[in-house]
Amino acid sequence: MQNSLWLKDVESLSLPTLSKSLDCDVCIVGGGLTGIYTAYLLAKKGINVILLEAKPSVALGTTSHSTGKLTPQHGIIFSKLLKNFSEGDVRTYYQANKNAIDSALQFAPIETYQKIDSFIYAQSNYGSRTIQDELNAYKKLNLPGYETTDTELPIPITSALKMEDTAQIHPTNFTLHFAKLALKEGATIFTNCRVTRVIIDEKIVETNSDSRISYKNLVLCTHYPIESIRNLYTTKLSIERSYLMASKASELLQGQYLSVENPSRTIRTALISNTPYFIYGGSSHKAGAIKHTKSYYKDLETELVSNFDLPKPTYFWSAQDPDTPDYIPYIGQLTDSEPNIYIATGYRKWGLSNSLVAGEIISSTITKEAHMAASLYSPSRGQFGRNLLYSLKNIGFVATSLVGGYITRIEAPKCTHLGCKTRWNEADETWDCPCHGSRFDKNGDIIEGPAVYPLKLKKQM
Repeated sequence: MQNSLWLKDVESLSLPTLSKSLDCDVCIVGGGLTGIYTAYLLAKKGINVILLEAKPSVALGTTSHSTGKLTPQHGIIFSKLLKNFSEGDVRTYYQANKNAIDSALQFAPIETYQKIDSFIYAQSNYGSRTIQDELNAYKKLNLPGYETTDTELPIPITSALKMEDTAQIHPTNFTLHFAKLALKEGATIFTNCRVTRVIIDEKIVETNSDSRISYKNLVLCTHYPIESIRNLYTTKLSIERSYLMASKASELLQGQYLSVENPSRTIRTALISNTPYFIYGGSSHKAGAIKHTKSYYKDLETELVSNFDLPKPTYFWSAQDPDTPDYIPYIGQLTDSEPNIYIATGYRKWGLSNSLVAGEIISSTITKEAHMAASLYSPSRGQFGRNLLYSLKNIGFVATSLVGGYITRIEAPKCTHLGCKTRWNEADETWDCPCHGSRFDKNGDIIEGPAVYPLKLKKQM
């Protein structure tokens, strides 16, 4: 059963439920960091904002199941981006994340974040060559960072790339803080309010309470946009699930770490209720593709206890995020023909800093202001050939799940999004959809979209 460290001793906000139809300038769907920060920035500019969150409070979904790393060092990324983008574009990617982080931290209380150095590290000759490639990209782009073997980790390190003066946050409390600021600036937030339909031609959002929101601009801050069938966004994104755990520790680390080998490992510490915790994770797979997931937690637990001399973990959780074919998220106007609909998705497990970038890009576009990274992150950007190849691969996987599911998982309930057969995740006790990442608890209630209706489970006799 999932038990995220970021939900321990958290005081959630008491927010109303939508009970009548309303009008607004901007309707935001999704109360994670992306939606909340976007609402805050827009409300500061005097825009009439309504945010709808399906869960009982904001920041309870993907945000509270992340690692809490807030850094522009997104693993091995810059050497990859240079294969498909200009040096100027790749430098813009770094600078947009760096600027967004610095800007947000100016308004965040010190108890919600810590300044810390970020490392990517290798434990093999192959990994060291990967580090060297990334270091060469840093040099070409004139990014801050240098190679070292000096880390505090009690495991053999062949090489590491260090980026100083980054940050880590308590993602739930950080988001709750900006939710309070958004409310103070005049935004309206409704919880227990699941969007069931978007009527684009009429600019109306329908909800599970039978109330409607009429909007001028719509912002979809969900993994898969509800209207994702339009322009085949559902076939341009694949979803990867990874696992995390936390154990009590005697002290805090001075850095946060990510390995470059496969399977990757992520490491950081956090102070929760005056107790240090060591957070360890990794081992990703395509969401919904694996039934016997307990082995992922077991392998991580074995490494945590033996390599770091720590007690068995007391917190276990998993997270998932869509990937894009070119490694850069889709943020901004859905298409030129739908200029009043905005999406933010495809964060590739680096959703915290990219959420802040999303808030800046979307709020700036709505208020007719320029943003340095708007074109780079645009959902309608080019590279059609790469996207088409990626789409065909993902469609193939979806088709296999749709057809094969009826053969191999006859008793598994169908996802209420597009009818894929779900798969039981034994470790998290969830029904996971392998097609587009919807997740349901053991009772069939929605944990994550794009599904908007619960599963129809057969009653046990």
